[in-house]
Amino acid sequence: MIRAVDVRSALAELPALEGRSATTPADQVKAASAVLAPFRDGCVFAGRFSGETAWERHARGDELVQVLDGAATLTIMTAEGPQSLPLSAGMLVVVPRGHWHRFEAPGGVTVLSATPQPTEHSTSADPRGA
Repeated sequence: MIRAVDVRSALAELPALEGRSATTPADQVKAASAVLAPFRDGCVFAGRFSGETAWERHARGDELVQVLDGAATLTIMTAEGPQSLPLSAGMLVVVPRGHWHRFEAPGGVTVLSATPQPTEHSTSADPRGA
């Protein structure tokens, strides 16, 4: 069934996850995010948090990420090493398939993403060697 999603309403119901870290339990992360719609091999998600995420990567496809509110630094591991991208409201980025990446948002961020599944996570300082 085709349906329109009211992103603002979905976000209004979400609590912000304050002080997120790479070791925040998955149930707490899930409580601060919403699945808005199925999309290809994954879903469109929205979430809000402050702090930092664990490293993650998606073996089945690129991930589209848009910052809706706030700001974050997205670090993507490339062949040359980490590349950090400062992102603010209205900006988007495509994370290439299979690249480890993570967010740092000390002041808080609200993101919308089209994320392929499954997602692999790592809490290593450099996940490429883990």
